[in-house]
Amino acid sequence: MSDAPAGSADAGPVVPPRPNAVVAVLAFAGIVVALMQTLVIPIVPELPKLLDAPASDTAWAVTATLLAAAVATPVVGRLGDMFGKRRMLLVSVVMLVAGSVACALSDALVPMIVGRALQGLSSGVIPLGISIMRDELPAERLAGATALMSASLGVGGALGLPTAALIADNFDWHFLFWSSAAMGVVALVLVLAFVPESRVRTGGRFDAVGAVGMAVGLISLLLAVSKGADWGWTSGTTLGLFAAAVIVLLAWGFFELRTTQPLVDLRTTARRQVLFTNLASIAIGFSMFAMSLVLPQLLQLPTQTGYGLGRSLLTAGLVMAPSGLVMMALAPVSAVVSKAKGPKVTLMIGALIVACGYGINIVLMSQVWHLVLVSCVIGAGIGFTYGSMPALIMGAVPASETAAANSLNTLMRSIGTSCASAVAGVVLAHMTIDLGGYALPSENAFKTVMAIGAGAALLAFALASFIPRPRAAVPAAASAPAAAETSAGTPSGR
Repeated sequence: MSDAPAGSADAGPVVPPRPNAVVAVLAFAGIVVALMQTLVIPIVPELPKLLDAPASDTAWAVTATLLAAAVATPVVGRLGDMFGKRRMLLVSVVMLVAGSVACALSDALVPMIVGRALQGLSSGVIPLGISIMRDELPAERLAGATALMSASLGVGGALGLPTAALIADNFDWHFLFWSSAAMGVVALVLVLAFVPESRVRTGGRFDAVGAVGMAVGLISLLLAVSKGADWGWTSGTTLGLFAAAVIVLLAWGFFELRTTQPLVDLRTTARRQVLFTNLASIAIGFSMFAMSLVLPQLLQLPTQTGYGLGRSLLTAGLVMAPSGLVMMALAPVSAVVSKAKGPKVTLMIGALIVACGYGINIVLMSQVWHLVLVSCVIGAGIGFTYGSMPALIMGAVPASETAAANSLNTLMRSIGTSCASAVAGVVLAHMTIDLGGYALPSENAFKTVMAIGAGAALLAFALASFIPRPRAAVPAAASAPAAAETSAGTPSGR
C-alpha cells in the first residue's frame, strides 16, 4: 500500500496555502476539457471536404472522442486513487495537448481520428479535480468548490460553441485545434504551479483484466447507441454489439465482484446513495443533452418552415452561452442549498427546474429571446444537479475511492448524453416535413424531444427521492486531509 507520495510529504501543510488558486486552476482545466467536446461542431458538415473522406467516415472524429472518454474516465480515476490524482490530472492534460496538436497538423482522416481520441482521453480531468478538492480544501470551501468544478463541464460546453463558430468563420480550421493546444498548455503550467499532490492513495495493483473487460463492454454499448441510426437499429451489427455489451459487462461484473482489488468496487457502487445518484445522473445527462440538440437546430432552420428562426451557427452558440454562465453563477447557490438541506434536495430541485425549462420551451419557441430564456432555465437546473452529484458520491465512499467513484458518476452522465443523441436522432429523423424537396424535422418533432427531456428530468427527480439523506458528507470530506497525514486511505483517519 503506497504511503509514499514522499515528494508531497514535505510540501507543507495539508490544507494548501492558496485554496483560491487551486479552485480557479482546477475549474479552468475543467472548462478547457469541456471546450474540447464542442470544438468540432462548427466544422462537422465540412469535414468530408476538409479531410477528403466520406461523411460516414468523418463522423468517427466525433465518435472516437466519445469512446475514448468512456474508457478513460473510470480508468484514470482508479489510477488517480492508486498513484496520485494530480499526477493523472497532468497526464490527462498532456493527452489533450497531444491530441490537439495532432488534429492541428492533420489534413487526413486517420490523424484526425487519432487526435480526437487522444483528446477524449483527457475527460478524467473534472472528476480528478473534484477528488483533489476533497483531499486538499478545508471543509467550509469544499461544497462550493466541487459545485463549481462539476459545473465547469456545462460551462465549457456552452461557451465552446460560439467560440468555435467565431474561430471557424474567421480563421483556418486548424486554428481551432491550435487554440485548444494553447489553452491545454496554460492549464498544464497552472496545475504544476498551484495544485498540490494528494497524499490520500490506495496503492495496490491495477486491475488490467477489469479495465479491458469494461472497455470492451462500454465500446460495444456506445458504438451501438451512437451508430445504430446509421447502421440500422435492427441490423446485425447493431444487435450484435448490444448483445456483446450485455454479455461482456455481465461477465465483467462477475469478475469484479471476485477480485480483491477491482477497477470498480461494485459493492460500493451498489450502496443506495451511490446507486441512485448514478441512475439519476444518467437521466440528467439525457435531459441536458436534449437541449443541446434542439435549440441550435430551431435557431438555424429556415424561417420558411414556420418555426425555424433562420439564424447563423454563431448566433445559435451565443444563445446557448448564457446557460453556461448561469451554471457557474449558481454553483455557490447550489452549495448553500446542499449545506442547508442536503445535496439530495439540491438534486431534486435542479431536476424540477430542468423539467420546467423544457415545459417553457414547448410553449415558447418562436423568438430568439424565448430560447435564451429556456437555455438559462435549463442551465440553472443543470447547475444545481451537477453541483449536488459530487457531494452525494463523496458522502458515500471512502476518501481512497473518491476519484474512481466520481469518474464513474461522470461516465453515467456521458451514457445519458449518448442515449439522448440516439433517441432524439430517431425522433427528428422520423417526424419530418418536406421543404423544397428536403426532409426537415417538424415542429412536433422538436416538441416531442422537449417532452422526452422533461420526462427524463422528472425521472431523475423520482430516482433522487430514493437517495437516503447523507448523515455527514461535509465532516467526511473534512477528515480527508487528516487521513492523508496517516496515509490510512480512509476518510476517518483522525
